This record gives sequence, structure tokens and C-alpha cells, in this order.
Amino acid sequence: MASIKPSVPKGTRDFSPAEMAKRNFIFDTIKGVFRKYGYQQIETPTMENLSTLTGKYGDEGDKLIFKIIDSGDYTSKLIKDLIKSVNSTRIDEDFIELFKSIAAELAVSFLNMDDTVFEGRIKQIKSNLFMNFHSDILLAEIKKQEFVESIKEAFVKYLFSRNDSLKKNNVKNRLEHYRSIKNTQYKEDTVKTDFIRAVNSYYRLRTVIKFEKFINKQLSPASITSSISEKALRYDLTVPFARYVVQHQNEITFPFKRFQVQPVWRADRPQKGRYREFYQCDADVVGSASLLNEAEFVMIYDEALSLLGLQDFTIKINNRKILSGIAQVIDKYDSIVDLTVAIDKLDKIGLDGVIRELLERGFTDADIDKLKPVILLEGSNEEKLRKLREALKTSEIGLQGCEELETVFNYLKYTPLKKAVLELDITLARGLNYYTGAIFEVKTNEVAMGSIGGGGRYDDLTGMFGLKGLTGAGISFGADRIYDVLEELNLFPASAEQSTQVLIIAFDTQAEIYALPLLQKLRDSNVSAELYPAGAKVKKQMDYANNKQISYAVLIGSDEMQSGLLAFKNMESGVQEKLSAEDILARLTD
Repeated sequence: MASIKPSVPKGTRDFSPAEMAKRNFIFDTIKGVFRKYGYQQIETPTMENLSTLTGKYGDEGDKLIFKIIDSGDYTSKLIKDLIKSVNSTRIDEDFIELFKSIAAELAVSFLNMDDTVFEGRIKQIKSNLFMNFHSDILLAEIKKQEFVESIKEAFVKYLFSRNDSLKKNNVKNRLEHYRSIKNTQYKEDTVKTDFIRAVNSYYRLRTVIKFEKFINKQLSPASITSSISEKALRYDLTVPFARYVVQHQNEITFPFKRFQVQPVWRADRPQKGRYREFYQCDADVVGSASLLNEAEFVMIYDEALSLLGLQDFTIKINNRKILSGIAQVIDKYDSIVDLTVAIDKLDKIGLDGVIRELLERGFTDADIDKLKPVILLEGSNEEKLRKLREALKTSEIGLQGCEELETVFNYLKYTPLKKAVLELDITLARGLNYYTGAIFEVKTNEVAMGSIGGGGRYDDLTGMFGLKGLTGAGISFGADRIYDVLEELNLFPASAEQSTQVLIIAFDTQAEIYALPLLQKLRDSNVSAELYPAGAKVKKQMDYANNKQISYAVLIGSDEMQSGLLAFKNMESGVQEKLSAEDILARLTD
């Protein structure tokens, strides 16, 4: 058997013990803060029903869902479903191929019609073939081979599906007639006319086009997928959380504060910093409209990132209602998506780039003149709010957004932030499709990096599963990016990489047995300890301790056993001293 080159699927990674220690440092720190604020941990299955996930992320998002093929003989079910859906008939393959070739030949002849003859036939074609079927559009396309080929394919498929209205023998006779044309001197015009009559006598164009669309739909990836897959890997943690809340609503105490740290999967194109498998670290509260939740999210970000060692980071905040108000006052409410997509790029493409994009999206110079003072707001958060209130004084929803932000700021006056800078940023427009109130984004100022966190308030999260009117808010930490930031800034503490505190080195089997009581006492005192199996050279055991970054080593030989004083070595400083087992235990548990 040929050897297999070991590898992992594209977009996935292995994590070494050292990497896992650092990742767990991040997760454990964030989890500790979540718990401090009253959030409870849940987990949901790696797999969800496909129906739970599809339709929740938009068309592009649905394409990135990893489907799981059903176990067993799924192909027979697929074939059965497809045959049923297209109403397939029993026609032998030779007959099908014969008809396809003749239909193709006639279609090509039709395509190559002389322009003069073509112009002369416009009225006839229009009356026979295209009357009342959006004729102007179709006539403009008739010379294109792709269009004629699509008609031909529709024609073929239609005939094969209409076994009840077309007798096989009659069709064969007509095909024989077409076949004989090939070797005669019939005028090309006669062939084209015969083709038109054949098409016109068996179906109307609208029916065929409709049937073609039906066939394409039945043979689409989405349709085929539904026949062979009923489950999919988790795409995110939000939709499974919504499903969980609805499914367990009678067991949950509201407001329900949950956090969740689990991997998710997306069938994206792998590239630097983008993986198909990655972890999300979310906290949400549902069943509460209180803006205290938003204030606490700011505090959670501040405390968690400060504990991780970050010194300079910004928590940006905005409100969806303010964005709606801006669109309203410039009379572009129907273009709010175009507006926000453009202004969200201000940091990347600058003001000139934003203006250029807005003009391309149909905004006028007058619209842009009204926008400039708003998107270029400067000053403290209080000053920005005051200017916003003036700019949005004719928009009720915009003023409501200002009021909500002021409430959040007022809460935070009584709980000063440790390291974070809270900034009102009007250009922040993430998650516009589902956020209805506050919007958050967190960025570090110490490293060139994208956002390391984000979230916001949403209404009716559970409505997709039938539980209406349950408002909520949530945030997420970008654990992978936080890892990269801590690594670049060398902020991981040494303890984050250390799994063992002390290694006991026994010179022989007698020393190994002698060491066991000490080993047990260390572990009972929550000191992580290892006993290296006897028989290896001392140098090898010391190298083992150094490679694992173990802080201390206890060396036991015949002299140590006889005196009761063990060699206790600090692996970092190299200092070695003689201590009793009790003293070693006390030293390590102080």
C-alpha cells in the first residue's frame, strides 16, 4: 500500500501544545470576565439541520455553508427525486441523441440566416414564435448563438417531457423527414421555415422557457443538495443560539445571558488570516431592552482586553437609528445600504474615495454637501452628540438613536474604563442587515490589525424560528486576531506556555519509587508535576525540562535518599539547593 503524505484540509490548522496554551490563556481570560458579568456557558452541536441554517445569511452566506452528505445510499434518493421532479419519460438513448443532433443542425441553420432574409422574416417570426412574449427583447437577442442554443435545448427537453401529448412514432416520422433534408437540395430557407413550423406546432415559446427555468431549478446545486444533505456544519454561533432559545424557551430564565466558545466552519477561499475552520467567542443577552446591557458590553471589552495585556485600544460605537436618520434627512432613506457601505470605507479610501463612490451610487453633490459635516464630526463624544442632534432635528428615529447613545455614555460615567477609549464613530456601519440599535467595533492601536471584536443590538433574533419580539444584544471577540496581536507585542505571560511546574528526575528505579509520595503530594496541592521515567541519562531529562519550559527540577539519587535532602534546581536561574520534601512543597505552594 502506497504511503499517504500527511496533510490537513485547506483552511484548517493543527495547534501545538505551546499554541494551545496561549489560545487557552485567551479563552480562559475572556470566559472569566463573561462569568463575572453573569453570563452562563452553553454549547450547541457541531452539526445543525440544514433548514436551520439556510436563508439566514443571505445568498452569498448560504453558499459558504459546509453541507454534510447523508450516510447510506443517497444517490438512489437523488435520482428518484430528480426523475420525479422533471417528469422524465422512457425514451431510448439512441432516439434522444438522434433528435439532439437534428435539432442542433436546424438551430445552426436558423442562426446563419442571411440578414436580408432575416429582416424579411421579422414579421412572420414575431407572429408565429414571439407574439406576446416580450418580443422586442427576444428579437434583439435572436442572432446570438447562446440564445438559439438555449431555445434548442429547451425544445429538446420539452419534447422529452411531454410523452402524453407527443406520440413517439409521429416524432420519429418527422425526424426521418428532417434527416432526409440533409442530403437533398432543399433551399436553406425551407429548412429554416420547417424548423419554425416544427417549433411552433409543438409548443409555445413561453411554455418552453418556463419549462427550461423549471428544469434548471430542479437541477440546481441547491435542489440537488436538498436531496443528498439534510445537515450542515455550524456557520456561526448566532443562528444556533436563536434556535437554542426557541427550543428551550420554557427552561430559560429571561433575560438570558449566555456565552459560547466553539469552532465554526465556512466554505470560503482560504488565504492569509482567513480560515475555513475557526473559533468564535460570543456573549449575548436576550429578553432585555435595557441599554445597561450595551454599557456592560463596553466594560466587558475593556476588562477582558486589559487583562490580556493590551494597553491602547479603541471601542467604537454607533447606532443604527442614527444612520437611518442621516439617510432620512437627505431624503435617501431607500438608499441607506448604499450610503452606509460607502461611508464605512472612510478609513480605507478617504473622503475623496467615499464621495466618488457615493456619486457612482446615484447621490448628488447636494446630498454630499449635507453629509460631509456629519461624517466628519470631531470633538468629544458629547460634542459629537450635540452636533448630531442639530443635524438630525427633523428625524425622529435619528434623535432616538442619539438618546440611546447618551444613555450608554451616562451609565459609563459611573464606571470608568481601565484602558479602552470609547469613541462615537458615525461611519461605523457593520451588520446593517440585522442590527437595529447600538453597533460596536474594537480595534487595537498598537498593531496594524483589523477589528478584534464587534457586535450590536438586534430585534427579533428568534423570529426566524417562530418566537417573535424577543430583543437582544451581543458581542464577539476575534480570538485569532487577538492571538496575533499578543504574539506580535510579546504579551503572552510565561505561565501561559507552561504546562508543568516541576520535573522530578530519578537517577534509578529505587529513586523513582522514593519520588512517588512527593509526586502525589505536589499534585494534591495543585502543583503540576511530572516524574521522568527512570533509566534515561540526566542530561536528557534536563533537556526535557528546558524544552517544556519547566520552572523547577527535583533531582533524586542515592545521596538524596540517604540524607532526605533533595536537590531543588531553579531552571531559569540555574541556582540549586538542598531541601527536604516538605520545604520543596512549601516553596512551590507559597
